Amino acid sequence: MNQLRIIFCAAIIAFFATHAQAQSPTPQGSRLDRILKAGVLKVGTTGDFNPMAFRDPATKEFAGHQIDAANELAKDMGVKVEFVPTDWKTLIQGVQAGQYDIAMTGASMSVARAKSAGFITPWGRNAFFPLVLKKNAAKYKVWEDLNNPKVTAGFNLGTTMEQFVQSNLPKSAVRRVESPARDWQELLTGRVDYVVASLIEGSALIKQYPEMTMLFIDKPKNSIPTSFVVAIEDQVWINFVNNWVVIKRQNGYFTELNQKWGIVGQD
Repeated sequence: MNQLRIIFCAAIIAFFATHAQAQSPTPQGSRLDRILKAGVLKVGTTGDFNPMAFRDPATKEFAGHQIDAANELAKDMGVKVEFVPTDWKTLIQGVQAGQYDIAMTGASMSVARAKSAGFITPWGRNAFFPLVLKKNAAKYKVWEDLNNPKVTAGFNLGTTMEQFVQSNLPKSAVRRVESPARDWQELLTGRVDYVVASLIEGSALIKQYPEMTMLFIDKPKNSIPTSFVVAIEDQVWINFVNNWVVIKRQNGYFTELNQKWGIVGQD
């Protein structure tokens, strides 16, 4: 009788152990496991967002805040990094299709994007301001002055700036720009009256092009966290990168990185 009881208990334990394994995702099925086995971290980047990620004119190599962060992540994982060019319009589709393991571009979080993308614990934050030519700055006293069918906004397809203009300045005429062309290039040539720039990119652009300026610095809009993008279903990989960001923020890595690239207004 005791022997039967032992066999029965062993069978129950084995059943529940097998059932638990079937119900729980294992690290072996995650991108984390595949990256470590392959020895390569594939990073999607647009390469058109100075100072986040851009092509160095001298070397033609990717450079910038997010490129440094990608190299740091790969170094901490003990793997090599491979940069995969992408664009804003297909950024999320690319990570979901497995073209790269993570997108590191300076992407802003949004509810719309979060429906189909996994966002990592934010490394910083951003906000929006209108970017105009200095010679036209006096025309606009408040944000609502831009919400006018006689005023043309430029934006890149697939960006949070596109969503912002459509939601908050719906009366503006619009000029849609396909990457790798940029909306601020349309502003420089006078084909649009304004673009909505992030604090991050706008700060770099007005240094590079003194004929442009940011308006309403004391009235930012759409203050949002900035993050890395991963596949929404891979919780093991999400957890790992979340933990990496927390550790790096705690030891001051992102503070130093922000200072290096002139990124202001971060936590």
